[in-house]
Amino acid sequence: MKTADTAQSDADFAGLIVRCAPQGKIDVLVALIRPFPPRSHPKVTLSSAAGGTLTFEASMAAAGAAVLLPDEVSAFAAGKWQTAPSLSVLVKESDSEIKGVVALNGLREAYHSLLANCGQ
Repeated sequence: MKTADTAQSDADFAGLIVRCAPQGKIDVLVALIRPFPPRSHPKVTLSSAAGGTLTFEASMAAAGAAVLLPDEVSAFAAGKWQTAPSLSVLVKESDSEIKGVVALNGLREAYHSLLANCGQ
């Protein structure tokens, strides 16, 4: 997990989670302090110097306190984000909006460690 840069993030933004998923895949999630309804599908916009700006429809995990990003986002964690200094995140659900920034230093090592150990 990469925790939020508190100087640049809303109080309800906790950080970014990269974890093992079934079948040896990698999940990327946004961790929140204030949960959204479990069945919601927030729009998540991700911006980095290396990967540009992308918007995805996500789903909820962990009783609404984590936003599970689509599988295609793990390709960014495996590639472009590993050379980016930070990632900006914007999560929108109905009339609620949570913004945050996470530093990505150490992501390359963490990602490769997860990849080597997922599915074992």
